[in-house]
Amino acid sequence: MNDANVKVETQVDPVNENTNGAKPRFDLPFLNFQELLRGFAEQGAAQTKKNIASMKATSEEISDILREACSMNARGAVDYGAKVIEISKDNTSATLEFLSRLAETRSLLDIVHLSTARSREAFEVVSAQNRELWELAQKVAIETTEPIKTSFNRVLHKTV
Repeated sequence: MNDANVKVETQVDPVNENTNGAKPRFDLPFLNFQELLRGFAEQGAAQTKKNIASMKATSEEISDILREACSMNARGAVDYGAKVIEISKDNTSATLEFLSRLAETRSLLDIVHLSTARSREAFEVVSAQNRELWELAQKVAIETTEPIKTSFNRVLHKTV
């Protein structure tokens, strides 16, 4: 809309003898409000359509990002679960081996030595397993969140 589309009219009463020399009176201008409002509405509708299209594209891109992140997270959860099962198998085997050795002992001193050695070994193994599980959990978390963070920043900066 430009100034050429706005029509302004004024009404001026000429000075005559009835006004006793008073200055002419200017009434409010007559604007074509209908044209003015139609122009604003058309501009608003065009901007709204543009914004809606941009929001739709952004939401579709974010949906794709989240879908991929969930897929990565599911793969990481499967890896983590497989590692827990592997650790459980190893711990069960070690416990059964300890019980087998314990059944073969002949003296109380052998039982104490075997139990002490097994406790030390179990502590070291469990510490290593916990460290391994912690690293795997961190890896899954980073592989899941880093692409989301990067993609969200890219998408949100693109729309601004």
